[in-house]
Amino acid sequence: MSAEPDYLPADALAEEEPKYLRRQKPVEIRKRKFSRKTWPLYRRVLVGGIAAMAAGFFLYQAGRFFLFSPSVMLENADQIEITGNRFVDRDAIAEKFAADMGRSVVRVPLGERLKAIESLPWVEEAGVQRVMPNRIRVEITERVPVAFLRTQNDLSLVDSHGMILERPAEAEFHFPVVSGVSESMTMDQREQRLKLYAQFMKEIELAQPGADDHISEVDLSDASDLRVTLTGLGSAAGNPQAILIHFGDSDFGNRYHLLSENIDQWRAGAGSVDSVDLRFARQVVVNPEANTVAAAAAPGPSLNVAPGAPQSVASSAARVAHAKTVHKKH
Repeated sequence: MSAEPDYLPADALAEEEPKYLRRQKPVEIRKRKFSRKTWPLYRRVLVGGIAAMAAGFFLYQAGRFFLFSPSVMLENADQIEITGNRFVDRDAIAEKFAADMGRSVVRVPLGERLKAIESLPWVEEAGVQRVMPNRIRVEITERVPVAFLRTQNDLSLVDSHGMILERPAEAEFHFPVVSGVSESMTMDQREQRLKLYAQFMKEIELAQPGADDHISEVDLSDASDLRVTLTGLGSAAGNPQAILIHFGDSDFGNRYHLLSENIDQWRAGAGSVDSVDLRFARQVVVNPEANTVAAAAAPGPSLNVAPGAPQSVASSAARVAHAKTVHKKH
């Protein structure tokens, strides 16, 4: 009797496996597109679309209003508000907006108009802004003149930056006259000369209050030698004699004090003083243009000049070689 095998083939076992134990093929379950759970999403999309359309329509209408409505049009110069101008002509400012007349204020190129306004000589700074619905506001900061400027044909004004200004017909100014500054110079050159002038005015006023009342004209043609015409110096009150003073380019306060303290003594020694050169460390040259006398200051404040005599001392020595009297500083 043959023995039966202890195992069966795997295929046979698979055939004998109950059908209900076999894995079934997954069945797709299709969801309905308009189920109750999806309605909130569709409502949000619908509401958002309507809101977007409404916003677009509103923006379109607002754009048409602000660009084309008569209510926002710039029709005449009276709609331009200008503040801060005293010497700048109002018509000169309004003229910069001539191309904008009949257009919406929204379409006015404020940056271009600002540059155009600041190109006016009397305007140092400006601000331009829209005032809805149909106005433009312009705020002006005018330049501040510091002196009269002698030109070829007339006297103009000049500010501390070297900007040359026309004199307003209705205004009165009380300034010294400066010369040696011209339109042919660059703005940097002019500003450098005017800074030298401003430093001179500041130092002499600190040295002697009211000193600027004696200044008639300041020659800025040589940046290394400030030449000033003064009147009314000395003990003789109201002395009309004009004196040309060479102040150099520094230490203006001490040099002015030296001048005011010794002018009477120099007049007594020279008879008449038409010019004085204060640039040298060890001597003061009186009447250098006339080659008449070199005189020294009486004991008093010494000049605060850098050590070493300048190169022009040699020429000054030649000038005083023919002088009648030479006085050295003590």
